[in-house]
Amino acid sequence: MTNEEIKAYISSHLPEASFDETGEWLNIIIPPTSLRSIATVLLGQPMQMNFLFCLTCVDNKTHLTMVYHLTSMKNRSINIVLKANLDRQNPVIDTLSDLWRTAEFHEREVFEMFGVNFTHHPDLRKLILEDDFKGFPLRKDFEDPINMIKL
Repeated sequence: MTNEEIKAYISSHLPEASFDETGEWLNIIIPPTSLRSIATVLLGQPMQMNFLFCLTCVDNKTHLTMVYHLTSMKNRSINIVLKANLDRQNPVIDTLSDLWRTAEFHEREVFEMFGVNFTHHPDLRKLILEDDFKGFPLRKDFEDPINMIKL
C-alpha cells in the first residue's frame, strides 16, 4: 500500500486523524480516545500491522506524546507511526498489550519513567525503580537533588 492508500484507509475509519509525512515513515496523529479502535483496524486486513516494534513517550513540556511504531511482517514495506497527545497532568491512554504482547513491557516502562497510566493493563507496576521512588525520571521537569540532574 502507498502512503496515499494508507491515509485514505485510515481516514475512512478515523476522519479526525491527521498525517505527517516529513519523516521517514508516515506519522498518524490521533486522539488518545481513538487509539484502541484504530489499533484494532490496523491489526486486521488489509493492513496487518502485526508487529509493534517500538512504544515510547515524548515529553513536549506542555503535553506528553505516546509514540507507537508498527510494521507488517507480511508486507515489510509498510511502516507507520501512531502518535497520541496526552494531558501532562493526567496522562491516561488504553493499553495495547492484549493486541501486541510487546506492549506490556514497554507500557510498564513508560508508566514508570513518564507517569502515563494505561487503562486495563494486566500488570502495571514499576520495572526498575524502587516502589517508593517519587517522580518520573524521563520528564523534562524532573529534578534529582542527590545526583544533581536537571533538564
